[in-house]
This record gives sequence, C-alpha cells and structure tokens, in this order.
Amino acid sequence: MKRKILSAVAISSVLIIGGCTSEPTKQDAGMVIGGLLGGVLGSQIGHGKGTTAAIIVGTMLGAGIGGSVGKSMDDTDRLKVNHALETVRTGVPSRWTNPDSGNAYSVIPTKTYETTSGPCREYTIDAIVGGKTENIYGTACRQADGSWKTR
Repeated sequence: MKRKILSAVAISSVLIIGGCTSEPTKQDAGMVIGGLLGGVLGSQIGHGKGTTAAIIVGTMLGAGIGGSVGKSMDDTDRLKVNHALETVRTGVPSRWTNPDSGNAYSVIPTKTYETTSGPCREYTIDAIVGGKTENIYGTACRQADGSWKTR
C-alpha cells in the first residue's frame, strides 16, 4: 500500500515539476505540496480498488488548490495570515491588500480549540486574486516554534 502511495506521489511530482521550463515558482511549489498532500489524503480515503482512483483525484485536486493559493500569496501575505491566527479574536476579520500584487485578503479565524500539542484554529481566507474571488477554508495549529502549520 505504501509503495502505491509513494509511486503516485513521485509520478505526480515529476509530472508537475517536469512541466516547468524555468525556475520553480510559488505556484509550482504550491502545486507539488498540494498534490502530495492530496495524494496522501486520497490514499487514506480510498479502499480496495478505489484507492488508486482516490489517490489520483486527491492529487489532482490538491495540486489545483495548492497551485492557486501558492501563486497568489507571497511571503508577506503568509506572515500576515500567521499574525492573524496568532492575535485576532475568533470571528474578527483581518484584511489587507498586497501593494506589490494588488491581491486583497481577509482572514477570519472561525473556531479555536486546544489539542494535546497546543492550540489549533479553523479559518477562512477570502481572497481577490486577479479580480477573481477565491474562498479557502482550513485548519492550522501552532507549532513549538510559534509558527502556524496548516493541516
């Protein structure tokens, strides 16, 4: 089973990276990471003969979502998301517009809860990227170093 997962992940990564003709971009990195996570998640959902299909679908969906988010957010935007998760009360939006990209973001922590490893927060990000609205839902947990890692 693990061999199937690793094979699907490796093939997906090669296909995604192989399509790049220059240095990898944030979008490329987002696609690879999203594809990897989607493939792994798909392997956990599918059973029997459906495992392969779940891995493929998970990889494709993860790559699409990861590429979109990775393309639109730069390091400053990611820092602002982390800051919002750390300091903003549940239900209160934190908004900004990136002066370099012109993209606008609104992060709203929607739920905060404790786990054995520390606090976690569910959140939404409403983004306007290139004139199009994107809605992202996720969960992030504080790491030992104080950063927030999405699940």
